[in-house]
Parts: sequence; C-alpha cells; structure tokens
Amino acid sequence: MKKPSESVVFKSIIGIIIPMILLSVIIGILGYRSFTDGMLELYETGAIEIANTARTGVNGDRVDAYAESEGTTQEYMDVWTEMDRMCNSSGATFIYVIQPDLSDYAHITFIFSTINKESKYTKYDFGYVRETTNDEYKEKYRRLYSGDSDSEIVIRDRGYIETDAHLTAMVPIKGTDGKTKAILCVQRQMENLTTVRNRFIGFVLLILAVLVIIIIVAQHFYLRRVLLQPLTKITDEAVRFATEEVPAEKKLTESIKNKDEIGKLAGSIDHMEEQVTKYIDELTIATAEKERISTELSLATRIQADMLPNVFPAFPDRKEFDIYASMKPAKEVGGDFYDFFLIDHDHLGLVMADVSGKGVPAALFMMASKIMIQNIAMTGVSPREVLETTNNRICQNNQQEMFVTVWLGILDLRTGELKAANAGHEYPVVTRAEGEFELVKD
Repeated sequence: MKKPSESVVFKSIIGIIIPMILLSVIIGILGYRSFTDGMLELYETGAIEIANTARTGVNGDRVDAYAESEGTTQEYMDVWTEMDRMCNSSGATFIYVIQPDLSDYAHITFIFSTINKESKYTKYDFGYVRETTNDEYKEKYRRLYSGDSDSEIVIRDRGYIETDAHLTAMVPIKGTDGKTKAILCVQRQMENLTTVRNRFIGFVLLILAVLVIIIIVAQHFYLRRVLLQPLTKITDEAVRFATEEVPAEKKLTESIKNKDEIGKLAGSIDHMEEQVTKYIDELTIATAEKERISTELSLATRIQADMLPNVFPAFPDRKEFDIYASMKPAKEVGGDFYDFFLIDHDHLGLVMADVSGKGVPAALFMMASKIMIQNIAMTGVSPREVLETTNNRICQNNQQEMFVTVWLGILDLRTGELKAANAGHEYPVVTRAEGEFELVKD
C-alpha cells in the first residue's frame, strides 16, 4: 500500500508549504534587519545628541583640573551634578568621561561617571582604571584623539557583555587649542529595542502563517481537480509499463482529454512506450562516448601540466636566486603558458605567453610555440631575434591563422640586467621591496 508521503497530493502540498515557509523566513529576516537598522539608527542618533549636549557642560581646558580634584571640589561636583541630571532625564544608562592611555590606548581612567537611577548597574568610581575592552575601542579612541572623527559608535550585542546588549556613543572633549583632552561616552541599553523588534517580528510571522494556511487549503482543492487526478492516471500507467513492458490496450489519450500540458504528457507517455527501448540503447552509446572524451581530456590536462616547469625549487644548486610559477587553465586545457630555463650558467630565460583561443587547438599550438621559443633561445641570440625567428616559423603552414602573444626576458644572473622583448603580450609586473606593484614597460 502506498504511503501518504509517496502521493502526489502530499508532495504538491509540501511543494507549496516549503516556498511559503522560505518566503516567510525571507520576509521575517528582511523585516528584522530593516526594523533593527531603523531602530539602531534612531538609537545611535539619540545617543550622539545626548553626548553632544552633555559635552557642553564639560570645560575641555579644565579636564586636567577635574582629574586632579579627586572628585571633591565644588567645580567638579557642579559638572558631575549636571551630567547626572542629563543621564537620568535622557534615558541613558551611563554617561561618563574617560582619559585613555595615549601611549597604546590599552587602559582608560574614569574622570566622571554617572548612572541612571532606574538602572540595575553601578557606576565607576572617580579615578578607576581599567583595561580597554577590545581593539575596536582602541581604534575609536585613537580616531577621536587624532581628530580623524567627531563621534564614534560601538554596538555590543554578542559574546560576554558586562552590562547586557548596548551601544555606546563617544564624542571628544576639546580645549580651546582644538586638541582632544578627554572622551565623553553615553551608553544606552538595547533591551527596549529588542522587545519592540521581537513583538514586530512575531506579528509579521503570525500574519504570514495564516496566509500560508489559507493558500495551502485553496491550492489543495484546485490542484487535486485539474492536476493531481490526471497525473495519477499517468503515474499508474507508467508503473504498469515499467512492470509489464508492453504498450497499454487503451491509450492514456483516450481517457485524459486535457488540451493542456497534462494532455501532452499523456500523449508523450503513449509514445514513450514505443520508443523507450531504442532510447536506452542510444543513451548507453552516448554515455560511453562521453566518458571516453572526458578521459582523454583529463589525460591532455596532465600532459600539458607536465610540459611546464612544475618542480620547485627549480634550481636547487643555485642559491643566488629563486623562481616559482603556476598556471590554472580556464578549461581542461588551454593556450596560456609560462617557461623558464637556464641558457647557460649566467643567463636565465623567462617566458610568459598566451595562445589565441582555448581548448585542445590552443594547447597544441602552445606546446609547439613553447618548444620553438626555448630551442631558439638556447642558441644565445637576443630576445628580439628569438621572437622574430619563432614568428617566422609558426607562420609557416598556419592555415588556421592562430597566433600567440609572448613576453621573453633574458636575465643576466651576474649583473641583474634583464633584456626583454614583447610580442603583443601584457607587460610583466614587478613587486618592489616596499610592496608596491609596477608594470615594466620596456
């Protein structure tokens, strides 16, 4: 007896459910990100505005005096009181002022620290020194002190966080000389954002779930009538033919009168019963031929790779220089190639080339060109003469009008002088000691 999961009805419904679920997930993700980004932007803007407002109450030229006050002078307490009022009226969790260790920004010292009275956390004491949270904070401190930035935002919502998920806005406190004397920070918890966001996503998912159920039920009845019943007849006939291997006494087109694709499928099944044996035979032959071609191409790839220098170090006895090269053809075989070889004890030949086209013809032309270039270069002539002679030879009997671009250089290992000739190829690139790249246009 056929299992429910094996029926076309079941699979059709699953085929509807899965896309709808995926659509719901995509919409949920997009809504989540869009809503989160919007809320984060508002949070960030609000935190920066709070920080800028709180900064107006701190005299940048008096930061050193604040730091030396031990938090007891009247001037210090007046600034702290106004900052504490701002912290509690703005809804911020913390507002504090710090001075980083400017040698490496690895430690910070708290000058002012206020906390919202409704918060469950505790503020930092005056003069408290702690390690900088991470490298991200170090970089932002540096940017604020160097003048590269007027404000910075840090969002912490992953990993171990002392004060739960939050964002911190930072602005520099500058003196009349324009230099940053300290950094004012405003921390806002993201708990409210998370609550609103989750409520929004839950509502969206609920609406999507209701829509999915409605669509599934409607599609079920519609597909069963116009699609699934005819398909069931076609399936039963296909199963019967696979078992009995003889054409049906009554063709499918006699019982299925559809004029759409279902009717065409029924006619195709009738035709298939007459042609299936012949088709299988032809398919077997084609598969064997494809495997043969694939094997030959694989062998050609290995042969071409073996034609190029591929053992490194290439010259283990030569300590004054080293060389390495590699090539990855776009197809199984191709026309790009490189080469290097010692012409004599003091001269090293270098070749970069590209044959027109791809595939087997380019690979054959590449092998012939490579051999000719090396053989002529070994005679000791100049790069120009090597390319001229090679050009004359490959032009003979070249009825397919294939061509190859070549850059050839001969390096004098004693002096470091490089003589080169270029036959339409890309210029080589040299990496300088400072790490910069440069095209060598000779």
